[in-house]
Amino acid sequence: MAKYVELTNDNFDATVAEGVTMVDFWAPWCGPCRMIAPVIEELASDFEGKATIAKVNTDEQQELAVKYGIRSIPAILFFKDGEVVDQMVGAASKDAFAEKINAQL
Repeated sequence: MAKYVELTNDNFDATVAEGVTMVDFWAPWCGPCRMIAPVIEELASDFEGKATIAKVNTDEQQELAVKYGIRSIPAILFFKDGEVVDQMVGAASKDAFAEKINAQL
């Protein structure tokens, strides 16, 4: 089973630079973030080899949250070849996330 990628300032740019990447900006204290965590793990498995599924802990990586204008979490950004192409704020269904990923593939 594939696992999502934990992103930090050190590996963020390299991870989103090529292909399609879904990045979940979250925090441990965020209820809706914890609610969608299993969905994020399922997506990582479902899209293995097709898209990268990643998470950013906004408590630990505040610079990234500021850089991407994250004001409320969970915030999910969709990157294609290093550019933000779509975003969602708040919890959503697995199908809603998969639809956004598939639109970029």
